[in-house]
Amino acid sequence: MFVILLFILGLTVGSFLNCVIYRLEKDQSFISGRSFCPHCNHVLSWQDLVPVLSFILLKRKCRYCKELISWQYPLVELFTAALFFFIGSRFSDPVGLIYYLIIASLLIIVFVFDLRNHLIPDQVIYFAIGVTFLWHLLSRAQILDFILAGIGASLFFLAIYFLTRKNGLGLGDVEIAFFMGLFLGSPKILLAVFLAFFSGAIVGIILIFLTKKTLKSELAFGPFLVATTLFSLFYGQFLIDSYLNLF
Repeated sequence: MFVILLFILGLTVGSFLNCVIYRLEKDQSFISGRSFCPHCNHVLSWQDLVPVLSFILLKRKCRYCKELISWQYPLVELFTAALFFFIGSRFSDPVGLIYYLIIASLLIIVFVFDLRNHLIPDQVIYFAIGVTFLWHLLSRAQILDFILAGIGASLFFLAIYFLTRKNGLGLGDVEIAFFMGLFLGSPKILLAVFLAFFSGAIVGIILIFLTKKTLKSELAFGPFLVATTLFSLFYGQFLIDSYLNLF
């Protein structure tokens, strides 16, 4: 029952995250102001804001201007709900659960925002770094180890940034690399970075093969970093232990 409630909470949070993503793109405040249609600017009523269900009942159209609603909205809501459900099934400590739900929400914003704009929102990453730093202090972890992991990851990305003359990665990727190290620690950060580059290369090759991209095309790297961060959080230690047991 608890994880089902978390799923429902995730749907609601996902709806809010969509609002945050849109208003960050428009440089608007997401703290105040009612939700409105991005096409006609009509203020939405509660019937228009029920996660997923409104999208279905309205047949993917705004009630007022009949413009199509982006598939991003239900997909973000469903993914957030599924992630909340999954996190709730793995973490029982209330404080830890809240922490991971907050981080997951911030990473979803980064994933979608970078996918849409090829830009990582600095304020979201800085907030994630602050929350993570506070978590380590409260949990009395060996915070120096996590800080060193963050510095090592960010320096590695910074080196790529300069070696490729700012064309290989952006400074936003350097910032998220520091967060990843601070969040995952060592050795999980090594796995996350490796998987991000590997999966990014595979997707890039596939897109080139399908003539969607060229070697000079820009590919958002943030989504890969977010995906491998979450994967390494849940399965990183298992994979690392399995690999070490081979020797």
